Formats: sequence, structure tokens, C-alpha cells
Amino acid sequence: MSWQAYVDDHLMCEIDGNHLTAAAIIGHDGSVWAQSANFPQPEEITGIMNDFEEPGTLAPTGLYLGGTKYMVIQGEPGAVIRGKKGAGGVTVKKTSQALIIGVYDEPMTPGQCNMIVERLGDYLVEQGL
Repeated sequence: MSWQAYVDDHLMCEIDGNHLTAAAIIGHDGSVWAQSANFPQPEEITGIMNDFEEPGTLAPTGLYLGGTKYMVIQGEPGAVIRGKKGAGGVTVKKTSQALIIGVYDEPMTPGQCNMIVERLGDYLVEQGL
């Protein structure tokens, strides 16, 4: 299966009539493996990777993705970063080789976004990716 199919079929899937607004799989080096058509440019991957290495570094400044600033909320240090902005937000799951990123807006809930992103991330971790 191509990486684009993971984005199209697993991240941009429908849950209770809702979809993520954008999604991507990005290598730790910032290279784009696959992304949805409306995904913002991932130039802020370095900051996200730094927070996975030293949890808490993004909290004071916020998580930036595509120029949008998200307030960092609870996550799992070294594994998951979650951000919130208004009625939307972002979930980032780290695997051994990539970051799985999902961006959502209402009516999707944070829990639905977390489930979509983390389920794929956990699967890829199990596969050694």
C-alpha cells in the first residue's frame, strides 16, 4: 500500500459523518511521505521533533503548523502531542520513522481525531515503521 493510501483511506476516513480537515505522514527529517490536498506546508517539523525529544518545549511557544499556532494541551510525552485552536486542533503521533498528523475542526471532536491518528500510528509502530 502506498503512503498516500494511508492518508486517503485511514486518516481522511469518515467517523460518525465527520472527517479530518487535513492529514499527513511526515518523516522525522521533515520529508513529506503523503498528505491530503489541503495540508499546510510542514516547515515546523523541527520544533515538533524537538518536543518529542524534550517534552514540554512547545508548551510556552505553542505548536505551529502551516503558520497556524495551536495551544499545546495534554499528550503523551515522547509519543503524542495534541494542540487546540478555537473549535479545532491537531494530533501528532510519533512512530519510529515518521509523524502522523491530523488536523480537525468542528463538528469533529478531539477524541475522534485522536482515535484516527493514534490508531494508525500504533499500527505503524507495530509494523516497525
